[in-house]
Amino acid sequence: MRSRANTYAYRTAPWDRPAREIIVRTAAGDRRRGWLLLDGRAVPVALGRGGIVTDKREGDGGTPRGAFCPVRLWWRADRHPRPRTALPVRRITAADAWSEDPTERRYNLPIRVRDGEPGDRLMRQDHLYDFIIEIDHNTRPRIPGRGSAVFLHLARAHFAPTAGCIGMTRQAMLRLLARIGPQTRIVIG
Repeated sequence: MRSRANTYAYRTAPWDRPAREIIVRTAAGDRRRGWLLLDGRAVPVALGRGGIVTDKREGDGGTPRGAFCPVRLWWRADRHPRPRTALPVRRITAADAWSEDPTERRYNLPIRVRDGEPGDRLMRQDHLYDFIIEIDHNTRPRIPGRGSAVFLHLARAHFAPTAGCIGMTRQAMLRLLARIGPQTRIVIG
C-alpha cells in the first residue's frame, strides 16, 4: 500500500497537470508553417497564409502574435468521442457559427444561425473544425476589424495555410488537449 505522501506525488505528476505554456514559432524558410512546442516536443503546424503578424486585421490571413489563453474546446460529437481535456467542452451543432462581420455587435463571438444566415459555420463537411480550441484573441476588449475566429484546429492536407488559425494533425490535437487547461498560456511568435 502506498503512503499518503507517495499518493499525493503520484496524483500531481507533471503529466497530470495542464501545461503552463505552449509556444508556436514560424518554421525556417516558410512563414505559413510553424512548430508548436510542448513538453520538449516540436509538433508541425500550419499557420495563416500571411504568417505570424503583429497588427492583426480581419481577412489578412495572418496568425496573431501574442500570448493567449484557451477559452474552451468545441468538438464534433457526431464524429469523435469526447476527448480528454481540462478545458470546458461544448458540442458543435448545425446552428453554431462565429461572427466575422466587424459591423455586427456580436463580432468575434459564437452565434447561433439558421440556414442562409452569415457566419463562419462550425459544423463543416471537411474535418478542419472537428476539434476547435477557442482562444482569447481580440476578446477584452473586442475591437471591430482586429480579427475574429482565431482557433487551434485540424490542419488541411500537407499543412496548407489557414486563414489565420493554427492547424495540426488529429493525433497532435488529441495530445495537446490532454495537456492544455484554461490557465495554459499560448505564446505565438
